[in-house]
Amino acid sequence: MSSHIESERLSNSLAELDQLTNWERRPRGDMRVDLEPMRDLARRLGDPQNSFRIVHVAGTKGKGSTCALIEAGLARAGFSVGRYASPHVMHITERVSIDGRPVGEERLADALGAALSAFKDARREATAGQGATWFDILTVSALLIFRSERVEWAVLETGLGGRWDSTNIVQSDVAVITNIDLEHTEILGKTRAAIAFEKAGIIKRGAAVVTLLPEADEAGAVVSARAAELGCAVRRPTVPADATIEQRNVAVAGAVLDVLGKMGVMTKGASAMSEPLGEQLLDPSTIATARLPGRLEKLAVVTSHGDNAKVNVVLDGAHVPFNLAAVLSDLSQEEKYRAPCIAVVSIADDKDAAGLLSTMVRYDMSIIFTTVGARSRSPEQLKTMADTLGLLSIVMLDPLEAYQEALAGATESGAWVLVTGSLYLVGIIRAA
Repeated sequence: MSSHIESERLSNSLAELDQLTNWERRPRGDMRVDLEPMRDLARRLGDPQNSFRIVHVAGTKGKGSTCALIEAGLARAGFSVGRYASPHVMHITERVSIDGRPVGEERLADALGAALSAFKDARREATAGQGATWFDILTVSALLIFRSERVEWAVLETGLGGRWDSTNIVQSDVAVITNIDLEHTEILGKTRAAIAFEKAGIIKRGAAVVTLLPEADEAGAVVSARAAELGCAVRRPTVPADATIEQRNVAVAGAVLDVLGKMGVMTKGASAMSEPLGEQLLDPSTIATARLPGRLEKLAVVTSHGDNAKVNVVLDGAHVPFNLAAVLSDLSQEEKYRAPCIAVVSIADDKDAAGLLSTMVRYDMSIIFTTVGARSRSPEQLKTMADTLGLLSIVMLDPLEAYQEALAGATESGAWVLVTGSLYLVGIIRAA
């Protein structure tokens, strides 16, 4: 779904990569349970993950934004930083950032070429690396780029879970578990405690742990137990109960910087005196640079309908009910998002559609259901569910037509527009 790739070499590498096993596209539930393929590839490439220090981030939601904030704080402290993220919204290069910018296409093509060549050697020699997945090869490519760009710190976001995630061959200085909710239950487990066990798999002896999960919580208790077993200190930043998503993410990122400061990591740079890292690095301008596309992204869109009317549009790829609930609750604190809302919605068939739609019932919302490809649930099915819940909705199969229809309706009625349910949908609307 990503937008156009200019580099022929990158297109070719990605086409070759797509021939391999892609966990992101295969039936959920048959997830591998070992890291040997990833370890073999990394070994063949000289273990690039040992060339820099690492903050490793897992959690159900908020991972991406939290990683971007930690990256921004480390950059503000004068370090060269790499960040590895997934999925991308517009372009695959968004998954690998150097000093706050997506890596160039040719740079990614070089790294993928080296990783694919290690994969072919493993296949020829029938070693563990022959079982590498699409995500393994992309992950090892990111680590190679970080080594060749000589980053001092890398902030790594897990793809799925933690214990068996491709990123989990690393030794981190800080392991972060943002929060735990029921998602990918068919792979990670049916309870929050079971999912917490998977995510806590990123904690390594010698690392500090930062989490928002309270110790009394069933998931928080699992994280505490794992940390205690490995002799790791746990830091829990305090946030008010009504804190917004951004405030929570800033609290976690600030706690990570504080923990690093206590470990003796000092700011660099010619201008000022060197001082320990800490949450003071996250000033308003640093926080602003860390905002990611498609995460609570607020726009005022001038429409062709009516005389240059402006419509308030929010793009957010929330696809888990508790995350959508947090997004809507945050927005309802602002006057302009208390008006009626027209939502453009697509939901993948492995997501909790009933939960997402039930969350929308609490707000004054009408919905245009659309589709973004093979993994989308049928909009007609979604409309039937919405009817049952008493939500007003229509179906428009083309996402761009659906968005235009929402803008036209909002101009007429003074509503605002929310695009949600899928990051792919948000990417298509953003590109337009």
